[in-house]
Amino acid sequence: MVTVEALVERVHAGDLRLHELETAADGDADLATAARQQVVIGRADSVENGDLDSIANYGFPADRAESNIENMIGAIQVPIGVAGPVEIDGEAIDEETVLPMATTEGALVASINRGCSSINAAGGATARVTKRGMTRAPVFSVAGVAEAEALVSWVRDHEAQLAATAESTTNHGELLDVTPYAVGNTVFLRFRYDTKDAMGMNMATIATGEAAELIEAETTASLVALSGNLCADKKPAAINATEGRGRSVTADVTIPRAVVEERLDTTPEAIAEINTKKNHIGSAKAGSMGFNAQVANVVGAMFLATGQDEAQVVEGANAITTAEVTSDGDLYCAVSLASLEVGTVGGGTGLPTQSEALELLGVAGGGDPAGANADALAEAIAVGSLAGELSLLAALGSRNLTSAHAALGRWRPDRRRTLAIVGVCRINQW
Repeated sequence: MVTVEALVERVHAGDLRLHELETAADGDADLATAARQQVVIGRADSVENGDLDSIANYGFPADRAESNIENMIGAIQVPIGVAGPVEIDGEAIDEETVLPMATTEGALVASINRGCSSINAAGGATARVTKRGMTRAPVFSVAGVAEAEALVSWVRDHEAQLAATAESTTNHGELLDVTPYAVGNTVFLRFRYDTKDAMGMNMATIATGEAAELIEAETTASLVALSGNLCADKKPAAINATEGRGRSVTADVTIPRAVVEERLDTTPEAIAEINTKKNHIGSAKAGSMGFNAQVANVVGAMFLATGQDEAQVVEGANAITTAEVTSDGDLYCAVSLASLEVGTVGGGTGLPTQSEALELLGVAGGGDPAGANADALAEAIAVGSLAGELSLLAALGSRNLTSAHAALGRWRPDRRRTLAIVGVCRINQW
């Protein structure tokens, strides 16, 4: 019988590499993980007590993560809480729901909770996905501008053929369009796909690879790289802010003046002015890609909770917050996320805890119709972002930001949670 000790000895002897442990363990992923833990511990004298009690104490079979991680030694636990419930009037989600959020930032969930309470008092928030499309943009080399123009013309004339070729690699993906960009003797082709309930990056890559082979066979172009960074994946990019990537989604709410004053301890005028001077002018002066207060907080926390690709928080937080005083003296506020890349199937969504978080939202697995669950998740994240913007802008308007963080964990010298600070006592509404 294969044992941990025998596997560790083989690694130390140079007979096995870490990534070969699963095979040597006859496919027992948990045994391989235990052996890998011992190897790693042996190389890290600083590990207290010579073990990894917390990392090694994971709550699911290691083989459940085979498609998500290599060289697994365990799992890391991030606290998960819920904000809400919050009332959402969406096209894909139309109900009161809680928002699962995984984070280590004290006061964040409480802040979102406060925003949710204000949204509920206003009758709920409206959310809509306005555009869909996961992109992959290969880059081709041509002899010069004449061949560049010829390639662009060929692509425009053969988009149906490109679609048939790309879609032959997937049962669900649909090529929506191909947009060419020529720069001298370099041509980028930005393929955009409807990937339904999958986030779709792998789907788009595989499909575009097949289409690129057709282009090379039928034109003088030579593929330089399947990804030419005009996609643009996991990087701040103006093209995603204008053209969108994944899902473009907006959430808005009109909050009566009385609710703003009572629950947010400020006025519509103060929030509108702070939003303009902070989120718009301040962001422009800083050269920011996003014009918002803390959208990344909500996107990041809900991404971790629901098994999304955490690196794509870069694009997901590319959002614009707007706020204005209505003719009736109430507060209108909206958050528009241009490139929110989410899915409810594939990737990390099938891991046990992440799957349960999706179930809390009622969006686990494929939707009916296809794409509905991913749309619903996008709408929920947008409303959570809206709640976060309202709460933070209000905290700045009432000058309670520092006291809220002091009370809820950002600075607690005596390690005691005290809510006896003006404004903070209202944060936990649920």
